[in-house]
Amino acid sequence: MAKNKVSTDQLISEIINGIEKVKGLKINLLDLREIENTVCDYFIICEGGSNTQVNAISGSIQKTVSKSLKENPWHIEGESNAEWVLLDYINVVVHIFQKQVREFYDIESLWGDAKITSIEVSY
Repeated sequence: MAKNKVSTDQLISEIINGIEKVKGLKINLLDLREIENTVCDYFIICEGGSNTQVNAISGSIQKTVSKSLKENPWHIEGESNAEWVLLDYINVVVHIFQKQVREFYDIESLWGDAKITSIEVSY
């Protein structure tokens, strides 16, 4: 039996839900579809205030997406030190940073040609 295809919009929505459940900060959605030779269609970038919160955000995203869409990341990096965790869902790659690491790597500037949408949170 063929697996139901999850839309990218559904995946993005559930990832953001997972971030919001544990109060992730400064959520940005980068649309990379108009840029040549990109590894995916979207980046979702957010930050947590500590190693504990970065891991909590990662866990919340994985649990939320798995429960609602039956999808798991293809690849995960960075959970051991929790300064920068990457969750690769093929079309959507999630970057969860601690503030100082996010400022150092400044992914949003590296992908300056991307359309960036800031996700407003109400907490």
